[in-house]
Amino acid sequence: MAVYMVERELPGITLEQLGGAQRAAIETSHRFSDEGKPVRYIRSTYVPGEAKCMCLFEAPSAQRVKEVNEAAQIPFSRIVEALDLTPNA
Repeated sequence: MAVYMVERELPGITLEQLGGAQRAAIETSHRFSDEGKPVRYIRSTYVPGEAKCMCLFEAPSAQRVKEVNEAAQIPFSRIVEALDLTPNA
């Protein structure tokens, strides 16, 4: 499966709301996978000075990632294929 980055503009979001959005992304990804539509939430990076958040998902398509984010009701500005270069060490 490929990795996709979801870009979000989140002006005025609180840390509590950000945590809730992350939980929603994780829970919705699990639900989709349990229903036979595999997708995995990897992680998010939030840039408070710009009110931007980038979230990584692993899925067979950008459409699947879009469906998860729409089902979780988390706003996004775009979804693009990305490379996760986190070292395994």
